Amino acid sequence: MTQVTEHGGGVWSLRVPIPDNPLGHTLVHVLDTDRGPALVDTGWDDPASWDELTAGLAALGLSVREIHGVVITHHHPDHHGLSGRVREESGAWIAMHAADTAVVRRTREAEPGTWFDYLARKLATVGAPEDHIAPLRAARASGRMRTLPGLRSALPDREIVPGELLDLAGRRLRAIWTPGHTPGHVCLHLEEEHPSRLPGHGRLFSGDHLLPGISPHIGLYEDPDDATAADPLGDYLDSLERIGRLGVAEVLPAHQYAFTDAAGRVRELLDHHEERLTGLLGLLAVPLTPWQLAERMEWNRPWDQIPYGSRNIAVSEAEAHLRRLVKLGRAEPVAGTDPFTYIAV
Repeated sequence: MTQVTEHGGGVWSLRVPIPDNPLGHTLVHVLDTDRGPALVDTGWDDPASWDELTAGLAALGLSVREIHGVVITHHHPDHHGLSGRVREESGAWIAMHAADTAVVRRTREAEPGTWFDYLARKLATVGAPEDHIAPLRAARASGRMRTLPGLRSALPDREIVPGELLDLAGRRLRAIWTPGHTPGHVCLHLEEEHPSRLPGHGRLFSGDHLLPGISPHIGLYEDPDDATAADPLGDYLDSLERIGRLGVAEVLPAHQYAFTDAAGRVRELLDHHEERLTGLLGLLAVPLTPWQLAERMEWNRPWDQIPYGSRNIAVSEAEAHLRRLVKLGRAEPVAGTDPFTYIAV
């Protein structure tokens, strides 16, 4: 049975499955406007996901052909994957923040092996063992890169400009730039009275930025051509504080379930990351590479049980935390080490 939830005030969420992923599904939100329905995110590009999206719309008495706009919180394939197909079926515009549009364009234009080469070099730099890097070289040689998600994601038609209202007739939906999970992640503030008159200032479509029971992945912003030492975790923490000050009545995230007390959840996440940074300083009492640090960090399972691809994500998260510690002056690279090791100061 299609999972459709009514949130009141012309807002619904549809559970669109993510294949072979423990998250299970993306919550695609439908927003009624004076020009017809618009979507916040679209879900993974997969036949079963498309079927669930269209079935969910049908349960609301709608057809995908009626969609006139698609607002994307960020470029990841479980959010942006079906946008192109929705546009093909309906003629809808697609809107995204410029920083994530740049990621989509770069990925589409890159020679298919570029990402394997980049990842292999990057893993060697952070101290990954050769037996972890070898499968990437083999995959590069086999050409399997063409099957990975996101290579042909739709380029948007419109830019989401932070601080501005989106062009949705009869609705007040304001974009808030919340980098961290991706460089162009946005939350969307529905500046309208809560339909159940809950206290607070409207509702927030939070994408992956603010989730009720999960701390979103904060890794490095992947750009093979950019040598800038970005600070994604610092970006995320700053963005969290900005969202906490909004005082919204309810949060409508892209995973799990709707919740209240956004400010309380923000405090939990800020405390979580501060505790994690403090714990990492203890590990860095001796010099460690980013890979060695990731091996010793606390995850949701022991390191030897973490799947191959998830280890790459984990080491990226370790690097993001190291970048933050270095920027705060609490850790530094050890001169002359190759691969670089880091130590607390």
